Amino acid sequence: MHLKKGKKIIMEKPVKTVQNKTNPDKNRFRIGVISDTHGLLRPGVARIFSNIDRILHAGDVGGFSVMEELQKIAPVTAVRGNMDGGEWAQGLPPFEAVSIGGLNIYVLHDLYDLDIAPSADGFSVVINGHTHRPAIRSQNGVLYLNPGSAGPKRSGKPVSVGLLHIENGRAEAEIIEIEA
Repeated sequence: MHLKKGKKIIMEKPVKTVQNKTNPDKNRFRIGVISDTHGLLRPGVARIFSNIDRILHAGDVGGFSVMEELQKIAPVTAVRGNMDGGEWAQGLPPFEAVSIGGLNIYVLHDLYDLDIAPSADGFSVVINGHTHRPAIRSQNGVLYLNPGSAGPKRSGKPVSVGLLHIENGRAEAEIIEIEA
């Protein structure tokens, strides 16, 4: 376990393993990645997320109804964003660690709150939201994916989601813009 600023990292809960339910022996996974819905789930999301194995929501969900609609598409792992308040959001953790296709994935809302060393701590992918700006980058062997905002349109920023493709222990990401 690594130390950060004199404290143990906050990995109190184990990494959750995601199984491919449609074909447990399959080495290929399609993961829908979404963030900053702010209570709005656009109709195009269901089409883009068809035939996926899991949805990862990086916070600012905006209401339980969004979670219910996403659950109709695929199982959902979600974290709490800075705008997620109220009783419904109390069950959302500030971060999640999941294992999909042999890769450990760390999900949080604001990348500035990342208090682990992803590569050293065994994570291959970090997913975040908060900025409403889609981004894909790689650093120290870790893939960072911010799907942007799938909620209300903000001036100068696209409405988008991400897809994470995992095959044979490798991850690739793409950003898909949604008609606003």
